[in-house]
This record gives sequence, structure tokens and C-alpha cells, in this order.
Amino acid sequence: MKHRIVVLGAGYAGAYAAGNLARRLSPADTGITVVNAVPEFVQRLRLHQLAAGQEIAAPKLADVFAGTGVRLRVARVTAVDPDRRAVTVADADGGGELGYDTLFYALGSHGDDRHVPGAAEHAFDVGSRPAALRLRERLDGLCGRGEGGNVLVVGDGLTGIETATEIAESRPGLSVTLVARGELGARLSAGARGHLRRACDRLGVTVLEHTEVEAVEATRALCADGTVLASDATVWTAGFAVGPLAAAGGLEVTGDGRIVVDHAMRSISHPEVHAVGDSAHAVGDDGLPLPMSCASAGYTAMRATASVVGRLTGRKATHTKLGYVGNHISLGRRDGILQLVDGEGRAKPKYLGGRKAARVKEGILGMSLWTTSHPTFGLPRHRHRLVAATTPSGEKSFA
Repeated sequence: MKHRIVVLGAGYAGAYAAGNLARRLSPADTGITVVNAVPEFVQRLRLHQLAAGQEIAAPKLADVFAGTGVRLRVARVTAVDPDRRAVTVADADGGGELGYDTLFYALGSHGDDRHVPGAAEHAFDVGSRPAALRLRERLDGLCGRGEGGNVLVVGDGLTGIETATEIAESRPGLSVTLVARGELGARLSAGARGHLRRACDRLGVTVLEHTEVEAVEATRALCADGTVLASDATVWTAGFAVGPLAAAGGLEVTGDGRIVVDHAMRSISHPEVHAVGDSAHAVGDDGLPLPMSCASAGYTAMRATASVVGRLTGRKATHTKLGYVGNHISLGRRDGILQLVDGEGRAKPKYLGGRKAARVKEGILGMSLWTTSHPTFGLPRHRHRLVAATTPSGEKSFA
């Protein structure tokens, strides 16, 4: 009987893991199924560009996995039962249940608007392709009426900064305001913070620091200090959260719902489950939890696939680093910031800014798309057979 590997989610981490496993494990012993809610690969790191009006590639996952032996199931995951080693999915045909021997949990995260009244009803976000397209349609409408409009971006994390600057550059007829709960770019070095402020000034982005939005309405946002901000389109980028499926299924999770894993990316409560990307609470080589990011998705996916291949084939797992080296921030298409961090996650004094940083960011995104679209390129061509074990009934199975 083949060892069943199910990968939940085909984002940066899930798509990489599925292709890597398909290239390294023999199809005679393994069957790999990827479950994803949409049929395309979503470049989440470019969704602010899509919202601003740019065309962003969305490769068909059927083409991505063509010839790899990976089976694609376009469906929404509705439940995970790690005790029974099964997941429940819903699709156009009614869905059903998938059994697994090894599970890769890579369902990622979404915008966190749970604690602010009106945010879910009235605010836009760039957490998914449909959401980015809804915002794009709204911006098109504002620009089309010829009177401009006010765009309010709430949240000064990387997503908020990139969204505000991208919209300001692509839609110069709109007035863009970025609301920061604390100091703008607080985690950056002093030089990088200065560069960020100059970029906002150049693009006409109004920055409101030390301001907290406590309610969102259709045409305005209400702040904790009593300030009322008029808004024709409020974009919510104030944090991310994971879905409730892991916690509901009984997996050991943190308070924010991420699966607690060991250094092999295995769930500490259900070792046959590997969590990667934003879904995982992983501690890096520096002893600090990895932040939700594309970089973390890559490192955790590499560590998890190496762990699975080693365990199933009896080979020594390839050691891959588990770290976080810094942030790359786009400020429109012609400017950016590359900020490296030290071993304790603090910004180093030096940074790279301007067109060079923008080109670095563009190169990273292009490489991420290419490697995801070619999931087996550059990996070992030899597919390893699994180590067989004898069950109590005398049959051969694969651990």
C-alpha cells in the first residue's frame, strides 16, 4: 500500500513541498495529493500590485504540477481530524474525505480584522486574489468618477507600507493616508526609517503615527482619540491570523492558532503532521519564533521536506537553516528598502534603498514565481524508495 501524502495549500510553502517530495520520492511507494481552494497559484506578495491596477501572473496549478505525478484537488478544507488521519474537503461535487499517512499543513494566513467593529463589513484587504480584485474595482470606480477620493490604509506593517505606496504611485489622483499604531517603520534602522518617510513624502502619502482605528464605517474610520477619518476605501492591513481548523481538530496550537512544531516541522502533538509557512509556530536557529513571511515559508518547507524524505527512506535528513535574515520592502515600482537583521532579529544599522533595493525585491519575487512554477527543477533526479515495514497482518506498508 502506498504512503499517502496530503498537502493542504499550494502557496509558496505548499507548492514547493509538493514538488520537492514528488521529485525525491518514488511514485511506486508514494501518492501525493495537493488540496487548494483555487485552481491558480496566487502570488500573495504581489497582491497589493494587483489591487493597484497591475496585471499579475497566476499560473494554473494543473500546469505547475503537470508531469510530476502530484494529484491536484481544487477544494476547500473544512475539517482536519489528526486522530483519524483524515481531512474533509468541500468542492463543486460535494466534497468528501481524504485519508493520509503524512500531512503537510500549509494553509497560510488571512487578514486579521476580528477585533475591530465594522472592519469585516466595510474594509477591503489584499489577503487573497479575490479581495485584491474587489479593492481594484473600488479604486477603478473612484478614479473613473473624475473627482478622486480618499484611500485609508490601516496598518503600518510591511503589507500596509507596500499597499499605501503602490496605490499612491499607480493612482496619483487619489489621496492616500497610512495609519500607523506606533512610529512608522519602527522595526527598521534609523536610516531606513528616514528613507521610508522620504518615499511617502515623494508619493504624497499622508502618515498618521500613534493612531489607532477602533471602528470602521462605510465612509469613515473612527480613531481611539476621537479623530474621524473620511474614507472612500479603507484597506485593512493591521495584522494576520490563521484559520481555526488546526485548533478545532485537536492539534497543539499557540494562542493565535498556529501549530506548534519541533525543529523538523513536525507537530508536537501529532508527529505525522508537518506544518509550514504561516501555519506553523516554528523556533528558528537563533531561538526566536519565525515571523509570518515568505522567507519563513521557504525555510520551513525545506526543513519539513528534508525531514519527511529522511524519515520515509531511512536516509539522513539534509540539514537546512531555519532563520530570518531581514525584510525587503517595495515602495512602488522604482523604490524599495532592503533591511537586514542581526542574530536577535534587530535591524542592522546599514540598509539598501532606492532602485537597487527595488530590483532586489523584484528579483526575489521573480525567482519565487519561477521556482514555484517549476517545482521539480534543480532537485535530485533519483527518486528514493521508501523503507518498508511489516504490519501485524503480515502486509508491507511504508512508515
